[in-house]
Amino acid sequence: MPQSIKSNAEERMDKAIQSLKRDLATLRAGRAAPSLLDRIQVDYYGTPTPINQLANINTPDSRTLMIQPWDKSSLAEIERAIQKSDLGLTPANDGSIIRLSIPPLTEERRVDLVKMTKKYGEEAKVAIRNIRRDANDDIKKLEKTEISEDESRRHQDDIQKTTDKFIAEVDKVLASKEKEIMEV
Repeated sequence: MPQSIKSNAEERMDKAIQSLKRDLATLRAGRAAPSLLDRIQVDYYGTPTPINQLANINTPDSRTLMIQPWDKSSLAEIERAIQKSDLGLTPANDGSIIRLSIPPLTEERRVDLVKMTKKYGEEAKVAIRNIRRDANDDIKKLEKTEISEDESRRHQDDIQKTTDKFIAEVDKVLASKEKEIMEV
């Protein structure tokens, strides 16, 4: 039973890392990438819909994103959603395609992006610590009925080692993204 608690905790911690990587992929690092638009929701006939479910997103060059909606009537809604987003990009609409030019990052914008990166990292660390707490609580419940106090302590130490490993992974992912953002 304690083994299943530890494996469940490890699986959940891994999902927290994957979520962090997805969130960091939506931060603009000076290059055009379709993942920049992953968080944008378009009001499509009253339903919030991810932009990648409404349009084809291409990168014709390293500084341009091209959005080609499958339904031409959704073009204005897509443009409005991009303008409302926190990307800081102005869409250029030519009637059938929306182009987003990604300007080079200024030093001030890079610092802001690093701050956002750290915020995402801290959220991931909090999630991992919450998973640790839940797993330790489950182990303590087992201590009352199925396992000894020494076994409980040993399992809690294993969970702490797993937590430390995943916290280090968060730090590694953050360092990589910060390096990418600060690269000129």
